[in-house]
Amino acid sequence: MIDKNDHNPQNDQSEEGVDENSNRDKQDSMDRLSMAFETSARRWELIVYPSLFAFILLAAYGFYLIFSLAKDVHFLALSVDSNMNVMSSNLMTMTDSVGQLSANVRTMSVSVESMANDVRTLEPMLTSMDSMEASMKTMTHATYGIQRDMQSMNHNIHDASRPMTYWNSFMPW
Repeated sequence: MIDKNDHNPQNDQSEEGVDENSNRDKQDSMDRLSMAFETSARRWELIVYPSLFAFILLAAYGFYLIFSLAKDVHFLALSVDSNMNVMSSNLMTMTDSVGQLSANVRTMSVSVESMANDVRTLEPMLTSMDSMEASMKTMTHATYGIQRDMQSMNHNIHDASRPMTYWNSFMPW
């Protein structure tokens, strides 16, 4: 029988040779893998680092564009606000003026009624009534012209304020 502890020196040498060849093959394989990995890593570095730099540049430029747009919108909002204040004060003044005009027209109407009563009582002045009637027609036409002009002005103000209603939908107040 062969004892397990008996070693054949020839077997030891052949096993050592196989182990050395196996170690060399493993070492060569590891070296090739390491070289392939380094080459691949260099290729990735050539792609990833410039791409990352370009992304950072584009992100910074995008931030700049958004910031400048926000600043421009802020200035636009301030401009619209100041213009709306001016237009509001002008509309208030115009409202007061229309109120005064209406009061003056009422006063004229009362005066004309009073004059009509006085004219009826004075028979000799009937001849001049025809010319007064023509003057009243002229005043009526002028009042109608004023009414038409006020209607046109109201329409124009409404058209001018239409863009402001569009911008008001963007304003938070």
